Amino acid sequence: MAGIGPLTQDWEPVVIRKKAPSAAAKKDEKVVNAARRAGAEIESIKKWFFLVKIEGNKNSIFCKWEFAANAGTNRAASSSTSLNTRKLDEETENLSHDRVPTELKKAIMQARMDKKLTQAQLAQLINEKPLIIQEYESGKAIPNQQIIGKLERALGAKLRGKK
Repeated sequence: MAGIGPLTQDWEPVVIRKKAPSAAAKKDEKVVNAARRAGAEIESIKKWFFLVKIEGNKNSIFCKWEFAANAGTNRAASSSTSLNTRKLDEETENLSHDRVPTELKKAIMQARMDKKLTQAQLAQLINEKPLIIQEYESGKAIPNQQIIGKLERALGAKLRGKK
């Protein structure tokens, strides 16, 4: 090896890259919604192509016309969904339903215990599912005045208003 000369490299370096997203991936609903949340303008247009052959004396000419699908319609060129989506995402107000107050759930439990009824028995008395009674006693239910009225009649106790 001493008399051969310097060692050289004959090949080009290979660079491996991640493949660019395909057209189908760009149209994916998740990608489009993420772009809308980011505030990007989203435009989707269906296009129609017409190829017309115009023949002359010695040669022919091909003309290609492109038309948008909403051409001649009364629809707006761009929709405001991206703006609305961004406004909804920026909204910070925490909205939630009212839950059963602590006083009410304690009053229901106490009245039920005084009558020596189980949750299932009470539910049967008022023609509701046992899950409803469980939710009211745990405080997870959204208060319904009809159900509270049924509970008051079945338990013989006033659960609403001042005692």
